[in-house]
Amino acid sequence: MSYSVGQVARFAGVTVRTLHHYDEIGLLSPGGRSHAGHRRYDEADLDRLQQILFYRELGFPLDEVAALLDDPDADPQAHLRRQHELLTARITRLKEMAAAVERAMEAKKMGINLTPEEKFEVFGDFDPDDYAEEVEQRWGGTDAYKESARRTASYTKEDWQRIQAEAEEITRRFVALMEAGEEPGSEAATDVAEEHRRWISRNHYECTHEMHTCLAEMYVTDERFTRNIDKAKPGLAAYEREAIIANAARRA
Repeated sequence: MSYSVGQVARFAGVTVRTLHHYDEIGLLSPGGRSHAGHRRYDEADLDRLQQILFYRELGFPLDEVAALLDDPDADPQAHLRRQHELLTARITRLKEMAAAVERAMEAKKMGINLTPEEKFEVFGDFDPDDYAEEVEQRWGGTDAYKESARRTASYTKEDWQRIQAEAEEITRRFVALMEAGEEPGSEAATDVAEEHRRWISRNHYECTHEMHTCLAEMYVTDERFTRNIDKAKPGLAAYEREAIIANAARRA
């Protein structure tokens, strides 16, 4: 069975002009001609075209493709193995590139527009990107998430340093109250809890007292939050939770 140049072009997803060019340079000359002199391609021609297109997809120039395919000592199976290895390596590389782009997209959504060095300078060993995917899964459709993403998209390193410094000051005040023996439901502790809520509203999204208490519950139910908060002082996460809940009740 043989095929016309138009049929082969459709099979292979190339233009007729491309097949004519391959014939003109001797890369793929059809095995036969019709009575009218038109090109006719047989199964062997289609196999060769497939190999040409594989190598072209991998970036080989046409002269190198011709040299590879016309090597008298070449084994057709060896060609396929080589192409498989090259394609597999390329797929692996493309997957790695896609994963890197996805990470960059997630970081962009969360407004973490910092280099690794800058992130370490601002956040220490806490990496916000580690939470980005989970945050979107939990709250990606909420107004708060969208507002936070919109606000933080334009934040610079200096903005994040200011925000982090404010957060550290709130933490310092909570720790001081704990060490002074102040109950989490006291006026002093709930004042700091209120400042924490306002800090969120000022820098991320409008945080209601109800949302604040939901966040406080995560401080003790999610060990990652607990571990990070308790670095300042053991038990601080639970103390902040109680102060936030008391503050919401006080201002209801």
